[in-house]
Amino acid sequence: MAWIWRLEKTDGQAVGTSEETFSTQSDAESWLGENWRGLRAGEVDKVTLLDGETVVYGMSLQDPE
Repeated sequence: MAWIWRLEKTDGQAVGTSEETFSTQSDAESWLGENWRGLRAGEVDKVTLLDGETVVYGMSLQDPE
């Protein structure tokens, strides 16, 4: 399967996906570690990691309140 990030607004509305697909979860997580600030600046509020069509986990890119 290919790993990919779904990019979302706070309400869960998908606004796109990562431009890359990844062969491993580790590669996908490394990419997010390098790019989360740019995603947040681009008004992405949260991301969800998918393994094919299966949701692995999601996380907020916003500061905790």
